[in-house]
Amino acid sequence: MLSLFQRKRPPVAAAPSSATATDLPKGLLRPESVASLLATPRRQKLLDHIWQRTSLSRKQFATLYGTPLERYAELVQQFPASESHHHAYPGGMLDHGLEIVAYALKLRQSHLLPIGASPEDQSAQAEAWTAAVAYAALLHDIGKIAVDLHVELANGDTWHPWHGPLHQPYRFRYREDREYRLHSAATGLLYRQVLAPHVLDWLSGYPALWAPLLYVLAGQYEHAGVLGELVVQADRASVAQELGGDPARAMAAPKHALQRKLLDGLRYLLKEELKLNQPEASDGWLTEDALWLVSKTVSDKLRAHLLSQGIDGIPANNTAVFNVLQDHGMLQPTSEGKAVWRATVTSATGWSHPFTLLRLAPALIWESGERPTPFAGMVAIDAALTDALVSQPAVIAEPTPEGHEALPWESRSALVPSPTTQVVPDVLEDMLAMVGMSDSSGMQQDAEAVSHEADAAPSEAPTPATATSSPSAAPTPTTEQPSGEHFMAWVKHAIRTRKLVINDARALVHTVGDTAYLVSPGVFQRYAQEHPQVGALAKTDQQQDWQWVQKRFERLQRHRKQPNGLNIWNCEVTGPRKSRRLHGYLLLHPEQVFDEIPPNNPYLAICPP
Repeated sequence: MLSLFQRKRPPVAAAPSSATATDLPKGLLRPESVASLLATPRRQKLLDHIWQRTSLSRKQFATLYGTPLERYAELVQQFPASESHHHAYPGGMLDHGLEIVAYALKLRQSHLLPIGASPEDQSAQAEAWTAAVAYAALLHDIGKIAVDLHVELANGDTWHPWHGPLHQPYRFRYREDREYRLHSAATGLLYRQVLAPHVLDWLSGYPALWAPLLYVLAGQYEHAGVLGELVVQADRASVAQELGGDPARAMAAPKHALQRKLLDGLRYLLKEELKLNQPEASDGWLTEDALWLVSKTVSDKLRAHLLSQGIDGIPANNTAVFNVLQDHGMLQPTSEGKAVWRATVTSATGWSHPFTLLRLAPALIWESGERPTPFAGMVAIDAALTDALVSQPAVIAEPTPEGHEALPWESRSALVPSPTTQVVPDVLEDMLAMVGMSDSSGMQQDAEAVSHEADAAPSEAPTPATATSSPSAAPTPTTEQPSGEHFMAWVKHAIRTRKLVINDARALVHTVGDTAYLVSPGVFQRYAQEHPQVGALAKTDQQQDWQWVQKRFERLQRHRKQPNGLNIWNCEVTGPRKSRRLHGYLLLHPEQVFDEIPPNNPYLAICPP
């Protein structure tokens, strides 16, 4: 791979040997050549991984990716990515840049872009979107060298990156008066240093891509759609990897807008659904200094509410919900750094009961004049605070300058590795291990087992009304009573309102074989998560909640069976570098869930029975 980065360039002073480098005055660094900067084994591994994700020949790769990566390396030299957080060591900016490009291209392979376009348009624009994802990821932090660092040349002059690459020895320090979020906006000063005019000309020919790319380069991720989300997730993965965290969890983390939606969801629940300060059993208690909420009740209701609003990225279990709330700084942790507290609540009437609780600051929910009357009883924290349900370590917020909010997509930790003792992890190996992270093979096997169990027993015959009803006459989900009919109405309504996406890499509904394909168990799990009352019904039948929904769906007899009588159909998903299988149901009539039938997903094929 190094040969890709050894093309002829304008003459620059050759990188000195280590012997001559020591002749520099103390504190000065000599600029290194591109070949020297990119020659380390770890960076070569990352470059090779980036190339493999692009599906280009090496010559094409050198044209589209080699030059921008060269220019980036030459510009950032030995600068760290942060002063005391992630990649806070010489060369950390370059490592972070390569890592986030590799992670972003991994994530890009799971998306058909632009979303909602025809398969022909997606195919025609594929390379442009892949390149834009890589460029946006590479450039997302480059503004730091313009506004966070003061760089002084050996002759005493101040260097600014818009002057071009460094060509004489330099020293740098972090500005004490730097504004925390300014570097995102400063990217616009520098992207022309990395991207050549002909590249910008090429990308500007794709309007659906050009606008979100410009928003990312301006630091306005909230307007950048899926492109901004991919950069945010890749950035979190690189930060988590360097700080010893789990990059797979970071890559799957909710997009940055989720913090506001979590807060709005909690405020809605406390206003409309949750009962506070009841004399006996209650959903929560407000004391003078804290809001205490019953952990499981609030987690279940918050998840159901957000899913019903069409918000994606909501964790599927309570522990993960607690971690997300804690990661977003919305929960006050225990002394052990856990999200869940154990406490005994005693009311003024003498009623007392132990609970597992979440603790929040009341000011997070109410303005000063809106707070309800405090609880007349007492919330006594138990001595043993360890909760076996929460196994994740605490995430300690890094202090930020007063008045500046930490970027929502930045992982936060006070544990900053020392440059002298830091063990650099093998990012490539972790990325390769994540290739199959969304296959959900265990869940698919569960779904198949349930389907075989259902096929082994005679299915209940549909009622006459069900048998004769029009396939397109699915009711709207006006009733909250879960049933097979309500499930079908929910699917159609969710597709119509785009709360369920179709034909995307992680979609739960696809079009294949000119009909609708419902992915199992995912679509049933999603319904059960939005309707927590399913859990009580399923418990009565000694089933899991999604299994209860699946059986009610099967009883409608609206799906196509295989010749051998089995309900489940396998579909082969073929991507650029791997393939996998989905398990699900083919509907007899696609009009049951689609107002207008979309084209078949070109990446799916029904496996022969």
